[in-house]
Amino acid sequence: MTNVWFITGAARGMGVDLAEAALNAGHRVVGTARDAAKVTAALGEHENLLALSLDVTDADAATAAIKAAVGRFGSVDVLVNNAGNFYAGYFEEISDAQFRAQMETNFFGPLNVTRAALPVMRKQRRGHVITITSAAGIIGQEFCAAYAASKFALEGWMESLHYDVQPFGIHTTIVEPGFFRTELLVEGASSIWPELSIDDYAERTTQTIAVWKSMNGLQGGDPAKLGAALVTIADLETPPLRFVAGADVVAGVEQKASLLLAQVDAHRELSSTMAIDA
Repeated sequence: MTNVWFITGAARGMGVDLAEAALNAGHRVVGTARDAAKVTAALGEHENLLALSLDVTDADAATAAIKAAVGRFGSVDVLVNNAGNFYAGYFEEISDAQFRAQMETNFFGPLNVTRAALPVMRKQRRGHVITITSAAGIIGQEFCAAYAASKFALEGWMESLHYDVQPFGIHTTIVEPGFFRTELLVEGASSIWPELSIDDYAERTTQTIAVWKSMNGLQGGDPAKLGAALVTIADLETPPLRFVAGADVVAGVEQKASLLLAQVDAHRELSSTMAIDA
């Protein structure tokens, strides 16, 4: 069965690999980016590809894009919330405007597109919402306060959305990639450094930015393999609620789970001593 995929952020990074994997599997793809021409440049001309301009922070534009997708292909079966960026920095050095911009793109952007797509999926009584979060959506990290906040927010929204839409035959999957060779660390495009400067953070900021820059293009994960994996997952009769992608994030999740279990044990002991639960 061929599906109609609607992929945001399809002009670069993981979005390109995912769109290519879906097209190669015989699916029809609506690929969006702020500039549709960049989607076509990245993926080439294809009879099963509709390239659309979309700023995910614009709710009206999201509605128009979904309408165009249905007009061209008749449905939207798989929505992939992939578009995002990375406002890096220590919390105090990230301006209020930067923090809000991070949330607008990474959190409210997927909400806008999903809100536009769900009426179509409910009418069909089928669909699949896939949202790309991050290892930073499970594990807080240094220099990632704004980014992690946006991804943690996505995790909570998606966990709850599952219960809302399941009765309509709509599946949800959270994808939590580790370090993949995407364009997330491309300076000025996906990575935006902090606007503010505080002396106490200056040395660490300089060192951390240098480390992030040096990692670009050297990440261990292959986005083409992840794209193919997501196409396989979307074809499953019962897709997983979560897909932890990459050995690095699997190790991190296991470590955090162990920490949480240890904290639960400590809570039980303390509660018993203080009779909190009595």
